[in-house]
Amino acid sequence: MKNDGVSLEVYGCTDVGRSRPHNEDAFVVADLMVSTAVHAMKRAIELQVGTGGVLLAVSDGMGGAQAGEVASALALHSLRRGMSDQARSAEAALTASVERANQNVWNAGASADRKGMGATLTAVLIHGKRAFVAEVGDSRAYVVRGNRLIQLTRDQSCLQLMLDAGTLTHEDAETFPYKNVILQAIGTKPSVVVALNRFTLRRDDKLLLCSDGLTGKVKDDEMRDIIVSAATLEAACLQLVALANDRGGEDNITVVLAEMHGEGLPAFSGEERVSLETVQAFHG
Repeated sequence: MKNDGVSLEVYGCTDVGRSRPHNEDAFVVADLMVSTAVHAMKRAIELQVGTGGVLLAVSDGMGGAQAGEVASALALHSLRRGMSDQARSAEAALTASVERANQNVWNAGASADRKGMGATLTAVLIHGKRAFVAEVGDSRAYVVRGNRLIQLTRDQSCLQLMLDAGTLTHEDAETFPYKNVILQAIGTKPSVVVALNRFTLRRDDKLLLCSDGLTGKVKDDEMRDIIVSAATLEAACLQLVALANDRGGEDNITVVLAEMHGEGLPAFSGEERVSLETVQAFHG
């Protein structure tokens, strides 16, 4: 059936992995024109991109005594509620909603049993023909366009900071003892700097959001090959999770994968690269 607008098919899953007693990861898929948000899926769903847009987000919680589960769930709940304000521009609403999520998790962390809790938060707002990518922490977002996988986020981590500065090589990064240390997270300080990028979507673009339980075990080219060759979005997500688990599964693993459709999006020319614009950068 012809679709003159913009739509997407999306599937998401989260897995506890093979070592952790609890799953502190979470994700959300939300049509911002309706009140219901999706946090668990049995199969892929199709969403029309209305005037409010569609929100995809993943969060990786941290903190003892199951506080990480609270942090990631609260971060996503706050993010979704904050996006209900349609008066602001898409990028202003997304930035403000992430900032609100940070404040809510920070306030919740004041209690003794939740002290020190926090979470990463990576969100993609699909609004018309554009995607806005917000990040705090080191959960990632990618786009697959044609046969290329392009990372849309930049890890806010000690490891990435040293790689950027040239004080650490990619060869040494694998054994770097502080590779899991992140420079900021939702709820660990009263305020955060929300890294925000945007780009124009193309028909058949595939958006991937994931926690570091995936990226710590599966290389970019492996992710690309699985996404490009899998028969369905669900099959791709489950294969990615299975591969991370086969390689140890020491962390929780969350994957959200969406494919863009509709005649409202320009067709991919076959050669065009992703032109990623920085709205606000995080400098560490």
